Amino acid sequence: MKTTPSYRADIEGLRALAVVLVILYHYEVPGITGGFIGVDVFFVISGFVITQLLQRAFEKGTFRFRDFYARRIRRLVPLFLLVSTVTFLMISPFYIGDAYYIFAKSWLSSLVGLSNIYYFQELSQYFAPETRSLSLLHTWSLAVEEQFYLIWPLALYLAYRFGKGRDGHWPFRITLVGTFALSVYLASAHPAAAYYLLPARLFEFMLGTGVALFSRQLPALNRPSAEILAGLGLAMIIATGLLLTKHDHFPGYNALWPTLGTAMVIYAGLHQTRTLTARLLSLPVMVFLGGISYSLYLWHWPPVALLHYQLIELTWANRLGLILVVVALSWLSYRFVENRYRHRPWSFKKSFMVFIFVPLLIIWAIQSTIRIADDLSFRISEERRELYTIIAQNNAADLYKRCFKGDPTEFNKGKACLFGAEPENGQPDAMLIGDSHAIALLGFVEQLIGERHSMLVVTRASTPFVIPEHSANAFGDPEKTERNIALAEYLQQRPMTVFVNAWWSAYLQSDAFQRYFVDTVAWLHSQGHNVILIEDVPELPSSSYAECLLKNMDDCSIDAVEAEAQLSNFNRFKQTVQARFPDITWINPKKVLCDESRCQTVLNGIPLYRDESHLNHVGSTEIGRVYLERFGNPLHRQEKQTAPR
Repeated sequence: MKTTPSYRADIEGLRALAVVLVILYHYEVPGITGGFIGVDVFFVISGFVITQLLQRAFEKGTFRFRDFYARRIRRLVPLFLLVSTVTFLMISPFYIGDAYYIFAKSWLSSLVGLSNIYYFQELSQYFAPETRSLSLLHTWSLAVEEQFYLIWPLALYLAYRFGKGRDGHWPFRITLVGTFALSVYLASAHPAAAYYLLPARLFEFMLGTGVALFSRQLPALNRPSAEILAGLGLAMIIATGLLLTKHDHFPGYNALWPTLGTAMVIYAGLHQTRTLTARLLSLPVMVFLGGISYSLYLWHWPPVALLHYQLIELTWANRLGLILVVVALSWLSYRFVENRYRHRPWSFKKSFMVFIFVPLLIIWAIQSTIRIADDLSFRISEERRELYTIIAQNNAADLYKRCFKGDPTEFNKGKACLFGAEPENGQPDAMLIGDSHAIALLGFVEQLIGERHSMLVVTRASTPFVIPEHSANAFGDPEKTERNIALAEYLQQRPMTVFVNAWWSAYLQSDAFQRYFVDTVAWLHSQGHNVILIEDVPELPSSSYAECLLKNMDDCSIDAVEAEAQLSNFNRFKQTVQARFPDITWINPKKVLCDESRCQTVLNGIPLYRDESHLNHVGSTEIGRVYLERFGNPLHRQEKQTAPR
């Protein structure tokens, strides 16, 4: 154990507490609902430790920016390269398609300290990846810390050089309050940005820097005062780790409790080193875990992300096995990688070239290869490649992109978007309208219409048909409004059979959309159309379930009760429409998939989905075929009911 005056065993214990909270949270240990605050504890510690190091260097006149950043590179990057390379090799037999490419992109951004920005952008997209299976997701916090290291040394250097003899309390207090207020605002107005980006976390670093900068000017603590302050601080950390949940406002004001608690423990330890809290945090097991905390943090997430990707449940046996393996790997990598390189007297240029520039070129080459020509043949078996082709390469929106993309108002009315029978006089007698969920059901609808109808498909991403008078309020997007105006004009030309679908469960959460869709159905009905509303298929717990067969799962079904519970808003809409328009036809593909207890995601050996809520085209077609076999054609029954007597 170190015995230098700057070394504090209780801070190692704080690191241990922080990383243990994070690991228990990510391993879904019951009761640790707020363990994510461990990251924020690390931010306070980093602010304190780095400021102390900078202060000593400034006072001795030995500080050099190049030396500082060379040490940071040697301290952080070698282990990251080891863990990320092992992760790449570990996931290669399993991750396919976008999941594999997303890893490669995140690998590159993590190396250069920008993974928080990458994940913020990637996870804000409509088709965002499943976060629990992102192998390097945890590096977002390391990127935040590295970005702090870019700005703080220069800021403190300028303050030392030009601010001597001036009172620094007030500028610091104003900045601290301002950054905290910014965090509260961002957590409410822009929660994703607040979570991943530095501005909302800056006040946490500043709490640590404040203790380092002003501890000598703050009141000295006697033993009783230090005991109370440290004990209260530790209680604040533990309480938030147990009581907060991922649904709470965060970071913002809820991040103040664990971070202020951390600052209180650090401050009390500056004055009294033998408080009960300090002695607990200085226990050998805590010091050991704190010493390898960086390794623990890096190693703990990739294996559990792989388990999530493979849909393997986190049992107690799995958790215990993971913890034992991660601790062993962390100790080995701490001893043979972290300590091997961190103290080497390499220049900034050599450190940068060896640990940043050369690996950057290699990772970029890997990323480019995956993007341009990912040859699955050497990674997965032929049988799994065939299943993957069904899942990933049969997106109806891509197969029939001219019916889904393109000009929003001059939608394609040619043969490319006509299905079923040849149109009489060049005019279709049916339409399928809606968003990406509608075109995902194209294969199902094709089976129903056969050669009885000539159907024009007009769909667009995130643009269900809503009558023009409601479109502006519904979407706030002029392009979507113009699209629906053009579609309404076309629908006014003559009566047709109109199949309507949308991502019902998403839109109908809004009372406004309940009204918009009811009014849209009423308008279609008033135009003389034969309106057929197609219900949606069950949503999966995550997109990983779409690839269930690829993961060699014995049971690819999902809970039917949970699937039905998601339909409460849709059922309210359906009841309203049925009460007003009892002659409208409803077709429910879910009848093929679900019984009272389970809903299938595979039918006759065919994977049905391409993500958590969209069918793939082969699966959609198979559902339509089986529907006709089991229940007959609802269009035939409808024709008999409406035929003149």
